[in-house]
Amino acid sequence: MPPSYDLLRESALEAVELHDAPFRYFLARRCLAPDIEQTLLEWFETDAPWQLVETDFYEQYEFRMLDVALPESVSPLTSLDNLSTLRREMAEIFDVAFDEPILVVAHKLVPGQRIAIHNDYLVGKETHRLTIQLNRGLRDEDGGLFMLFNSFEPSDIHRIIRPVCGSVIGFEISENSHHAISMLHERERYTLVYSFYAQPYAKRNSRSV
Repeated sequence: MPPSYDLLRESALEAVELHDAPFRYFLARRCLAPDIEQTLLEWFETDAPWQLVETDFYEQYEFRMLDVALPESVSPLTSLDNLSTLRREMAEIFDVAFDEPILVVAHKLVPGQRIAIHNDYLVGKETHRLTIQLNRGLRDEDGGLFMLFNSFEPSDIHRIIRPVCGSVIGFEISENSHHAISMLHERERYTLVYSFYAQPYAKRNSRSV
């Protein structure tokens, strides 16, 4: 039997800030219930099946949560009910209808790794992303800062967001959604990433459940 605690807070995504520029994004203090947040972090630190991935703009460890046998303690993270809840709340925040598929990927950065500026935009691919930050109290000097940009120029910084454990960043993927993660100097930085697909030609106020 899966654990009896509630995975999500009563309002899973209580956006504390919602912005339209330089691209649509929001911040939330927390998404996961504290008990599963810590359980997930412990699993990431011990038995999670990390695989090193290297591209032209990043090097990190990752794996798809839906492609592995999850331990019972974290399996609710990919349950249909909880994915539907996240899809519904993302739809309300962005006023967009989403198709059913949701991609769930775990990321890990270790010292010396970073993610260079990019926008995640690919025609026909994911349109919105929800990232949940998990770590053991990263300090500013440890690096791993989430950076938003006004353009593709690295000096054109819009905002720097601290990787506070449990905090949430959601954004609409577009040609303008430039972001990066600064070099990690100490400790480890984990992220749980949910990716959503807007329905083609979806009208506003049409909801996917």
